[in-house]
Amino acid sequence: MNKQRSSILLGAAFLMATSAIGPGFLTQTTVFTQQHAAAFSFAIFVSILLDIGAQLNIWRILTVSRSRAQDLANELLPGLGYFLAFLVVLGGLVFNIANIGGCGLGLKALFGLDTLYGAILSGAISLFIFWMKEAGNAMDQFTRYLGILMVLLTLYVAISSHPPVMDALRQSVWPDNVDTKSIITLVGGTVGGYISFAGAHRLLDAGIGGRESIPQVNRSAVSGILITSVMRSLLFLAALGVVTHGFQLDSSNPPASVFRIAAGEIGYRFFGMVMWSAAITSVVGAAYTSVSFLKTFHPFIAKNEKWFITFFIVFSTVIFAVVGNPVQLLIIAGALNGLILPVALAVMLVAASSMLKDYKHPLALSLIGWVVVIVMGWLSILTLNTWIM
Repeated sequence: MNKQRSSILLGAAFLMATSAIGPGFLTQTTVFTQQHAAAFSFAIFVSILLDIGAQLNIWRILTVSRSRAQDLANELLPGLGYFLAFLVVLGGLVFNIANIGGCGLGLKALFGLDTLYGAILSGAISLFIFWMKEAGNAMDQFTRYLGILMVLLTLYVAISSHPPVMDALRQSVWPDNVDTKSIITLVGGTVGGYISFAGAHRLLDAGIGGRESIPQVNRSAVSGILITSVMRSLLFLAALGVVTHGFQLDSSNPPASVFRIAAGEIGYRFFGMVMWSAAITSVVGAAYTSVSFLKTFHPFIAKNEKWFITFFIVFSTVIFAVVGNPVQLLIIAGALNGLILPVALAVMLVAASSMLKDYKHPLALSLIGWVVVIVMGWLSILTLNTWIM
């Protein structure tokens, strides 16, 4: 395997991982740790297994078929691909508004810069990446280095907080209590919405596909989940150390207070860097993946992909500047994104069994995939019913 191909495969893993690690990821992990303490390690462990099952199915089927998710869905049932694309783009756009806001919060913690100016500056940096001559390579490198930086900074804070590691390890397999809501939230936040397709679509854009690529695609998919899981585990340990030592977290910004309590002012600056890195890589991932769901519908979109990505980022930034944090829109997008994983995964599994005649999808993977579809589908419906009521 040549160096360029290896770089693309690693870049796809980091694109998926850093797309998942956004502002919501940081807050979500911290809040659940505060609520469940060491028992939350079980939810993390189970969610990792479910995430790997979902991602292996989606990445493998898309790359073997050499088709993007929307095209495969349209082949299976005309119009289904357009519906799937609508859900992904809408969810990605609304969450990108929060990601832009997260960029502003990160730069405010890091440099004291006004949140709005920090958001605008971060939007401009995202545009610069996509308008570089080798945009795909630039995106791979950008997400990779910031992903590594996030992990290292969070590792420092996790060590500084002195968490009860042995208790966390024990409860990862034998918890004092089990919270199913946290498991589903973690799965949806890690492989829900556009995130499920970010890495696979990146590989297809780079020309990587076919049955001969299955071993490499498998490694790339698992690597993406493991990178995300390492980050979540470190953040969990950092928060666990703070919580078990009796400190109270600031409800307005739980992850920031974890970093500050554990490592003082330098920890707070580290939080700013982690928040900005998490947010801006999610901006990049959301913009790239959302537009990848549109560009096969018409040659004009494919030819002007960079302009569509530019509009996506600029529009998100303008909405944040005008509206601020649109809480109601985020609630709606959360419900929609919860639906995307079971719908998309079900489409992939049916397509693998009925459309890919020269390919036999592993039975074990299919069974795991259908378990994820049923569980996530049922809980997504409950979430939508709650929202409607």
